[in-house]
Amino acid sequence: MINQVVLVGRLTKDPELRYTADGAAVVNVTLAVSRNFRNAEGVVDTDFVHCTLWRKVAENTAHYCRKGSIIGVTGRIQTRSYENQDGKRVHVTEVVAESVRFMGGKTTAWVAQE
Repeated sequence: MINQVVLVGRLTKDPELRYTADGAAVVNVTLAVSRNFRNAEGVVDTDFVHCTLWRKVAENTAHYCRKGSIIGVTGRIQTRSYENQDGKRVHVTEVVAESVRFMGGKTTAWVAQE
């Protein structure tokens, strides 16, 4: 089986660095990725993809990137579920990043890898 994702898009907000109880750095970002075709109305749609970055990749992204930064993410699709405050089961699909390439602004061509 192959579970490999490559995305290039813009960050929808500034990355917020957090640390787990074990001390691992983590950043959750949403990447705005334009589709490469137009819909029936002639408009290019955009998908908003949730991505999770860990350890050094998370720290570097939080340090060097801001809302609107263009980044490339290589990683894998992961699904999980949890019970929310209302007791309903919530399913989440996200990309867990293995590497991030900073492609826009002052950080062009910087690669952060685990």
